[in-house]
Amino acid sequence: MQGIIRKPIITEKATFASEARNAFTFEVDRKANKLEIKHAVEKMYGVHVTDVRTQNYGGGKSSVKFTNKGIVEQRSKQWKKAVVSIKDGETIDLFNNY
Repeated sequence: MQGIIRKPIITEKATFASEARNAFTFEVDRKANKLEIKHAVEKMYGVHVTDVRTQNYGGGKSSVKFTNKGIVEQRSKQWKKAVVSIKDGETIDLFNNY
């Protein structure tokens, strides 16, 4: 279960979503599906998950750098984000639990 959830994403937008909609954002393993993410969050934080939304990022357009040795192309890092909604009245303390 620890391998599925890599780290919580703590940005201004994610913090607002956690306060307003009780939705927490995590970086997860790219091969994990929604059920695996749901069970991992429930086991790790002891909450009841109501909804999981996932988004894949990166791996698309490569960046081009012009160096002394020529042109170097490199693809961006691929990663997956999960937005997990939990039951009303429950919360996850990301600053002390992780």
